[in-house]
Amino acid sequence: MFNNEKPKLCLSCEKLILGRSDKKFCDSYCKSSFHYKKTLEEVPRFYNLVDNQLKKNRRILKSYNKSGLATVRIQILLEEGFNPNFFTHYWKNTKNDIYLFVYEFGFLKKDEKFILIKWQDYMRKTPTFSL
Repeated sequence: MFNNEKPKLCLSCEKLILGRSDKKFCDSYCKSSFHYKKTLEEVPRFYNLVDNQLKKNRRILKSYNKSGLATVRIQILLEEGFNPNFFTHYWKNTKNDIYLFVYEFGFLKKDEKFILIKWQDYMRKTPTFSL
């Protein structure tokens, strides 16, 4: 270190840094810790919010649809954090019922219940492009 230079301190733990002049952290733990704390302070990105809700919706639908077909009260799913506004795609059957899907798990609102189904290969053969 030259006489006119200030000693550099770690951005995470504020200990004196030894080594290269452009070094910002004393070790890899401090670097990781600093960046982890920084991400916690940031507002979550829209992508992360959507992705997290889709994962939660899928987990909830999967837990209530063990057999491939089930009926569940809407309120039960909502209380667990299910949000029907987040889905990946839809499928319209021959009766024009529109099932919304979260990956391979689908749901259809009927009165105060959701009918839960699992994606089947035959659903791919009937593409629909309008709601």
